[in-house]
Amino acid sequence: MFHRLRHLRFEHLLVGLVSLAGGLFAIGLLTREDVAEKPYLKIAGSGFIFNYRVADAYYGFTALVQKPVQNYSIIEARFEDPAGGPPHVVTSKLTPRSSRYGLRSPPLRGIEAGRPYRVSIRLVQNGDGAILFADEFTVTSQISDRIVPPEPLTIGPGYARNPRLPDGWTSPASDEGLDHRG
Repeated sequence: MFHRLRHLRFEHLLVGLVSLAGGLFAIGLLTREDVAEKPYLKIAGSGFIFNYRVADAYYGFTALVQKPVQNYSIIEARFEDPAGGPPHVVTSKLTPRSSRYGLRSPPLRGIEAGRPYRVSIRLVQNGDGAILFADEFTVTSQISDRIVPPEPLTIGPGYARNPRLPDGWTSPASDEGLDHRG
């Protein structure tokens, strides 16, 4: 076997390496994803967050930047207000340090279980204000905000009971089959 390797010429080796490189290039070309066909943003997830310990409820989403965008362009989200009134507008500037952005509404009240709430999102390019991406989707909560107390349950770094919380307040979470012990 080794005596055959001695007869291997440089030209044979060169042809083999070029063939291998050509084959790998063809495989790469066939399996690549065209960036031009991707949307600028992809919504990776959305949902409601209920933090009854601090008497807070909000909803939001995570967006992934999938195409190159000019630095300091803005993601603008409009969150429907469950209590009525105009939508809450939230913005986030795109920076070179991240491709993942989380946007969330301010604290809300009036959230109903099973009702979809609308979110409108736009990607506005820095400089000329061109709209690069626009989408709309809904987020639905499985529970209402009745589990959120009127005041935070605890205050201070030692988690002392909040004296402003009404005496005897218990979470209606037990009505919905939720554990509300914290």
